[in-house]
Amino acid sequence: MSAQPAHRGGALWALAITSVAGFMAALDNLVVVTALPSIREDLGGALHDLEWTVSAYTLTFAVLLMFGAALGDRFGRRRLFLAGITIFTVASAAAAMAPGIDALIAARAVQGVGAAIMMPLTLTLLTAAVPAERRGMAFGIWGAVNGLAVASGPLVGGSLTEYISWQWIFWLNVPLGLALLPLARLRLAESYGTGAPLDLPGTLLASGGLFGVVYGLVRGPVDGWTGTPVLTALFAGGALLVGFVLYSTRAANPMLPMRLFRSRAFSGINAASLLMFLGMFGSIFLLSQYMQGVLGYSPTEAGLRMLPWTGMPMLIAPVAGILSDRIGGRPVVATGLFLQAAGLGYLASVVTADASYGSQLPGLIISGIGMALFFAPASALVMSSVIPREQGIASGANNALREVGGALGIAVMASIFAAQGGYESGQAFVDGLRPAVAVGAAMVALAGIAALLIPASARGPQRLGVTEPTSPPAATRFTATRSKATESTTIESTTTGSTTARSTTGTPDAQSAGSAGTGAR
Repeated sequence: MSAQPAHRGGALWALAITSVAGFMAALDNLVVVTALPSIREDLGGALHDLEWTVSAYTLTFAVLLMFGAALGDRFGRRRLFLAGITIFTVASAAAAMAPGIDALIAARAVQGVGAAIMMPLTLTLLTAAVPAERRGMAFGIWGAVNGLAVASGPLVGGSLTEYISWQWIFWLNVPLGLALLPLARLRLAESYGTGAPLDLPGTLLASGGLFGVVYGLVRGPVDGWTGTPVLTALFAGGALLVGFVLYSTRAANPMLPMRLFRSRAFSGINAASLLMFLGMFGSIFLLSQYMQGVLGYSPTEAGLRMLPWTGMPMLIAPVAGILSDRIGGRPVVATGLFLQAAGLGYLASVVTADASYGSQLPGLIISGIGMALFFAPASALVMSSVIPREQGIASGANNALREVGGALGIAVMASIFAAQGGYESGQAFVDGLRPAVAVGAAMVALAGIAALLIPASARGPQRLGVTEPTSPPAATRFTATRSKATESTTIESTTTGSTTARSTTGTPDAQSAGSAGTGAR
């Protein structure tokens, strides 16, 4: 297994390429929300079909994220990054050409597969290219671009739907994907993780469990919560997830090592991420429809009016990244989550069938500032909570839990909405919206409490008590060689006698492997 280093790359190219890729993946989480009324009018479909146009993407995205990260660690992060971009781009074209709601949902699911492969690798590729002392700012910019996707999702979706057609929310990805492919091939350096074998049993258990739980939540309002399909999906999904945890505690090379959760930093930031996305996604899903269906705004007008909330990451996230470098990530993340919870709670209290935009504006601004304070420090905390060679799986796990939170948020809050209200009238919509958004606020407040579990000095692996082993495992011997053009690590297995050369130019893995090789010599 070998790859030629992309020595023409560098931190700026890596930042640009990974940020655009992250933008594409994040944009498609919410780009459809302001287009849902037009999609329903054009292709038909009930509330649960509209949920699936969002959830089909977030579900496959969430289910396969850790597997995508593991594939990158095993076969090459740049190589799998290119594969993910290709799948995502082709699926975007298929979504744009979908003749019916079922075809659109299927294309969205394939989009999620591509995003699941490329998204966790954006952080590992960026971490590999940027020096440790500058990663806070780099993650801040990366987070700002992802925040831009969240901000522009409803606006882009609304504008394209109103002035061209909803199909163009998917065609937009095609030129971006085609431009990224040659740039990533030429400008990114290849890197690898631990090289552990793929965990197929763990992947099947996690994938089946997550699908069962989310499917049951989405179908509950339609089939009834005591219906056989719903109960079967929920219980089977829960059992498979329990099986995944038990299996992962005993497996030799699990997809997600349960020992990572012994770290307060890793456990705290992942719990906070899941709960934050649960509250945020569900709220945006319903509030964007409220602005159109109840208040009568056009798709573009609805997108513009949500900018004080969704647009704040563009302004605040880089500053949040710098703050996390200076004072640590915990206070920034926790403050942001409590602010967002307060903003959502305010919105739940003021929405009415004829509420003015001015009455909603304070809640939108407070929620937006809170969301912006979360993004960049959260990414830095995840990557610093594990040793460098496990950053790929840590990134995949965190992104997976975020997407699981998003899918669960839409399912849970749509269920609450359907139980308390509906689309029959403006007042009926508000009757369902208020309790749903209140639950979203509570979930984000719980996320803030989870963030407080993170150690106060959480700025890097050494401060978290996470260190790279000082010597390699007994079965493996490391030697390091260096030339002027490249630095590589040769790994020789003492049990098989096989030799594998891997380029590790500019990667954290290179540093750890190089130091191990020095110790071996």
